[in-house]
Amino acid sequence: MAFRSGTGPAAQGPEATAAQDEAAHDTTTVEHGAFSHARCGCGWRGPARRSRDRARSDATAHRGTV
Repeated sequence: MAFRSGTGPAAQGPEATAAQDEAAHDTTTVEHGAFSHARCGCGWRGPARRSRDRARSDATAHRGTV
């Protein structure tokens, strides 16, 4: 494995690290029959909801806590 200096998160600065964190928390809503739930790029999954709006609220709350 080759090591390249200047490519890690510390070398990129806090702005790049924040952008990577936000990209890792890209949320979507998924529908399964009558239910909908939120999913995140970090692996988090919200509870099944009958209301799409509640699933979207779950996603918004998740993004606000990370």
